Amino acid sequence: MQNAKPAATPLPAGYMPEASAQGAAIDPELRSCYQTVIGSLLYLTLGTRPDIAFAVTKMAQFAASPNKEHLAKALYICRYLIGTKNYNITYDGSSGYGLIACTDSDWASDPSNRRSQTGFFLKLAGGAISWTSRAQKTIALSSTEAEYMALSDCSRQVVWMHTLLGELGYNLRSIPICGDNQGSIFIASNPVTEKRSKHIDIRFHYIREVVERKLAEVFFIPGEENPADLLTKNLGLTKFLQFRPAYGLHFSK
Repeated sequence: MQNAKPAATPLPAGYMPEASAQGAAIDPELRSCYQTVIGSLLYLTLGTRPDIAFAVTKMAQFAASPNKEHLAKALYICRYLIGTKNYNITYDGSSGYGLIACTDSDWASDPSNRRSQTGFFLKLAGGAISWTSRAQKTIALSSTEAEYMALSDCSRQVVWMHTLLGELGYNLRSIPICGDNQGSIFIASNPVTEKRSKHIDIRFHYIREVVERKLAEVFFIPGEENPADLLTKNLGLTKFLQFRPAYGLHFSK
């Protein structure tokens, strides 16, 4: 792949991989190659490249029975990395930027099981320090519910950050969590039971306690300005380039 043509984004805009046909024969050599590529990409995703998190976790779902199309798209991610190998996460301690979290979800985005995609990241000193992109464990009945589930998952990471930095001697104030759904923010900030939310799993209401304990505070951010969108779907080039710097990813010679 060293001489391959670079790609502008990790995956083509709007691309959604599909599972192999049921009963299709599995090529052991292709599967081994695919799993090797995906394993290497997961290492990069967890370490320093939040910009490929959605693409890699989505393609990793097909590691058990990949086809040629899946392998081609995994190598497409490699083509993106070739063109951005000099990009690093940059932290600026003198910037005065504290901890902030952004969260988003893509409702019912998986056509096979209609589960939503959760994406969130925490940012400190201008650079991302923690990020997650994964499919939700249950089906959300509305976009508000999907966003609420994403907010709750993000709040657990915020609590862990309080614990970690507290052990290092830092007493943090409420960490802001930014989301782009007014309904989910209302449910998180107002512990009331309504007919549209009474079925939500108990564990997702954990964010209410986090807000009540003033460990986090939830704020609204317009959807077109929410950088966590990059962790929930394949964005077009314009949006992708708009949000990538928000993670602290900058070109370094």
